[in-house]
Amino acid sequence: MSTSFADLGVSADLIDALNKRQITEPFPIQVAAIPDALAGRDISGRAPTGSGKTLAFGIPMVERVPRARRLRPGALVLAPTRELAAQIQKDLLPLAKTRGRRVIAVYGGVGYETQIRELRRGIDILVACPGRLIDLVERRAVELDGVEIVVIDEADRMADMGFLPQVRKLLDLVSETRQTILFSATLDGDIGALAREYQNDPVRHEVGEVEPDLDASTHAFWHIEATDRPRHTATLINQHGSTIVFCRTRHGADRLVKQLSAAGVSAASIHGGRSQGQRDRALQSFKQGQVDALIATDVAARGIHVDGVACVVHFDLAEDAKAYLHRSGRTGRAGASGVVVTLVSDALVRDVRKLQRDIGLEGTLERVGRAPSSSGSGSGTKPTSTASPTGATPRRNADARPARHGRRPESAAPPRRSPSRDRRRQRRGSAG
Repeated sequence: MSTSFADLGVSADLIDALNKRQITEPFPIQVAAIPDALAGRDISGRAPTGSGKTLAFGIPMVERVPRARRLRPGALVLAPTRELAAQIQKDLLPLAKTRGRRVIAVYGGVGYETQIRELRRGIDILVACPGRLIDLVERRAVELDGVEIVVIDEADRMADMGFLPQVRKLLDLVSETRQTILFSATLDGDIGALAREYQNDPVRHEVGEVEPDLDASTHAFWHIEATDRPRHTATLINQHGSTIVFCRTRHGADRLVKQLSAAGVSAASIHGGRSQGQRDRALQSFKQGQVDALIATDVAARGIHVDGVACVVHFDLAEDAKAYLHRSGRTGRAGASGVVVTLVSDALVRDVRKLQRDIGLEGTLERVGRAPSSSGSGSGTKPTSTASPTGATPRRNADARPARHGRRPESAAPPRRSPSRDRRRQRRGSAG
C-alpha cells in the first residue's frame, strides 16, 4: 500500500493545493523527510536532482513558518543559482498562498529596488542566492534574526561555486534555535563539516544513487568532424524535440544559436553574460515549448530543472566526470528515460576515452558521417555511420553497475521519446 501525503502528517488544505497541481503521491525523499521536518528536526538529506526535494522541505516549511514582521522573514531558503531560486519560489507559491504566506526570491542580475520594496511589505519565506542576500543585509533591507527555519539547497553546488563562506556568514546571523535542513547530492567533505558545525543532532535521509543514474538514459559518443557539430546538433534536436545543448563558452553558445537558426531549428541561449531578464525569457521559452533547444554553459545550467527534457547534447566535451554527470542529469529524470550524445572531434579522442573510464562507461567511439542539412526539412534524418549500430551505446565496466536489459538501441540515433508520455510519468511528484 502506497504512502499518501495525509499519512505523512500534511494538512488537508495543503493536500488540496497539491492535488490541484496533480501531485498526489509523494516521492521517496518526501516520504522520508516530511515527518521529521514537520517535527522540527534538523535534517541532512542526500537526494539527486529531480527527486522531489523542493516539496520535501517546502511542505513542512509552509506548515510551520511563523508570520513575518517587517523586514524579518520567518524562513529562509539558500540556493546556488538564480534559476534554482526562481524555481523554488514558483514551487512554493501555491502552497504559501493557501496559508496566506508570502514568498519571494532575491538574486543578482536585477535591481535592488523591487526586492527591497517587497521585503518592507513583509515576507514570510525568503528564497535567496547568498551573494545578493549579503548585499541586502549590508544595506539593512532585511534582518535575519527572526528566521526560525533555514534550508540550504544543493549544498554541493554551493561548495563547487565557492559560496560556503557566504553561507556560513548568513547562518551566523539567524536564530540560534532555528531548524536547519540541508540537501545535497553528497554529504561528506565540506558538506559534512557544514552539517557538523551548524546542525543539531540531524536525522539523515539518503535517497537514490550518489551519482545520477546513467542507466536511465542512452549514452552515445559520436566521433565527427569538428566543423560538422552544428549539423549533427540540429539533426538530434529535430529527432528528439526538447533538448539541452552544453557549450564551453558564452560566445560559443550564442554562435550555436545562430547556426541552429540558420538550419531552421529554434533555440535560445542561457549563460552568465546575459541579463537576468534574458535568462528568464530563454528558460521560459524552452519550458513552454516555444523553442526546441536551450543552449547553455555549465555555470548557467546549474539549478536548471525542466521536466520532459528528451535529449542532452555535449557540444563541447565536459570538463570532467562530475560535469558530465551534472549535464547528463538534465534528462532521464523522475522515472523517465532520456538520450545523451557527446560530439567528439579528432583532437579530443584521447580526452573522451579518459572521461569514459572515469564515468564508469565503456564503449567504442562511433564514427558518424556528415549530417544532412536540417534547414527547412525538420525530418531528423539519421546521420550516416560507419560503426556497428550497437557501438553507440557504451557498456558498463565490469566493476560498475550492470546495464539494464533492453536499454541498447537498434540504431546510432536513439528513438524519439514522447514528451507527453514523459510528462504523465512525472505527475506524481515535483522536481527538486
